[in-house]
Amino acid sequence: MTLIVSDLVVDHGAIRAVNGVSFRVEEGQLAAVIGANGAGKTTLLRTLSGLTRATGGSATWHGSELLYSKPEKLVRRGVSHVSEGKSVIAELTVRENINLGALWRKNSDEAQATQAMILETFPRLSERIDQQADTLSGGERQMLAIGRALMSKPSLLLLDEPSLGLAPLVVAQIFQSIRALTSQMGLTVVLVEQNAMSALKIADVGIVLNLGRIAARDSAEHLIANPQVRAAYLGY
Repeated sequence: MTLIVSDLVVDHGAIRAVNGVSFRVEEGQLAAVIGANGAGKTTLLRTLSGLTRATGGSATWHGSELLYSKPEKLVRRGVSHVSEGKSVIAELTVRENINLGALWRKNSDEAQATQAMILETFPRLSERIDQQADTLSGGERQMLAIGRALMSKPSLLLLDEPSLGLAPLVVAQIFQSIRALTSQMGLTVVLVEQNAMSALKIADVGIVLNLGRIAARDSAEHLIANPQVRAAYLGY
């Protein structure tokens, strides 16, 4: 039950966005992928979830290849992707958005239990359950996007920039919830973030991308303590 990425290559036209990236994330771990704009972080996540086609390499989850599969097939295999700012349908209510995530669930009782857990984790969603998503704040929309992804009962959760544009207090709340959900649901999580310090603080392992290549890979604790990583990516 390990995510293994081997020599992954992704091209955008003449630009090589991901260049020979290899890493592994063990079951139940939270991996933070950090790096500057243009490092290839979002491309990496989109490739793992089937939204972007790889040029070469492999990525396996539970021993089965992820690359070249359609996103909806990957959802059924337990892979959920929360895209940056694009994972909520504004015209639907909070309840309707959440229920969309359960389309592939066959056991309605289990789905209801998952929904109850999500609303307990994000009580603001419970308070706004019948409001349209376009009335929510940025932080509430991010909570809803994560909650909807969890309704499909994933084993591998891919999160793209969940802190983008949010106030520091909201970021702290969402990151604490991500860490708690990872443990509670036994999830394996790959978290792509520009907010490097916040991501590493809740992560088990860290991966630093620079211009499509891995610049560093270590436990999150060791990366935080690394003077070069601190200077280049953590701002101190």
